[in-house]
Amino acid sequence: MASPCEILMDTTDADLARHLGRCAHEEALRIEQKFSRYRDDNLVHRINSANGAAVEVDEETAALLDYADACWRLSAGGFDITSGALRRVWRFDGSDRVPDPNAIAALLPLIGWDKVRWQKPRLTLAPGMEIDFGGLGKEYAVDRTAQRLRAEAPLSILVNYGGDLVATGPRQGGSSWTVGIEKPESVTDVSAAADTAQTTFELSRGGLATSGDTRRFLLKDGKRYGHILDPRTGWPVADAPRSITVVAGTCIEAGVFATLAMLRGSGAEQFLQEQEVRFWCLR
Repeated sequence: MASPCEILMDTTDADLARHLGRCAHEEALRIEQKFSRYRDDNLVHRINSANGAAVEVDEETAALLDYADACWRLSAGGFDITSGALRRVWRFDGSDRVPDPNAIAALLPLIGWDKVRWQKPRLTLAPGMEIDFGGLGKEYAVDRTAQRLRAEAPLSILVNYGGDLVATGPRQGGSSWTVGIEKPESVTDVSAAADTAQTTFELSRGGLATSGDTRRFLLKDGKRYGHILDPRTGWPVADAPRSITVVAGTCIEAGVFATLAMLRGSGAEQFLQEQEVRFWCLR
């Protein structure tokens, strides 16, 4: 998942905890191997290197593609899993290396879900185009891991993959898990997040996801460029908050709400208020 991951379980049974830990590891590894854009031995690579040929996908992948299609429509093209081509020029490594505008413009013809042929179970991309499940993958892995662990044992479990998390239910005695939302300035030590929390709250059931530029950004001439890119322009969203955290029924729902809000820039708070979700927006 390219981030610190942890599973918290409300149990004193060490053998059960070890078993659930192994199950979580297996599920996270399965999803990463299947959907990571950084591998050359999986379905995503086969789709992206098909050079215009149709690729038949399985039911799980088809469901994710349908979800991505719905997000693209809801966002008027702002949420687009074909925007991964932009990573060829954008490197959000904290440096000042902002890409040349001509290089960005040259990639725009390779971006656009409306240019894709998706007729379940076959997906066809034009040569040079690619899909990237990065905007959904980690949140999906959180939800799937929680589902698997809940099926193994009726415990209160918190799955946390890089700050995207889900809680399966109240803890023993009816208490909740305490979750902290870190300050945007906290960029170096993830383990210190609790000491630098902007706020804390109680979560007993549901998903949480955060979108922001705390760790992935560029800084040039005093201007900060966050890693949330508008696929319609190829540039980071203007006037976006530093961080948006959303609570929803599932982690993948929370993640999509957070990303869609980021894409609204200065209108992020209004968008989230209209969705009637619990959120924290830090600027």
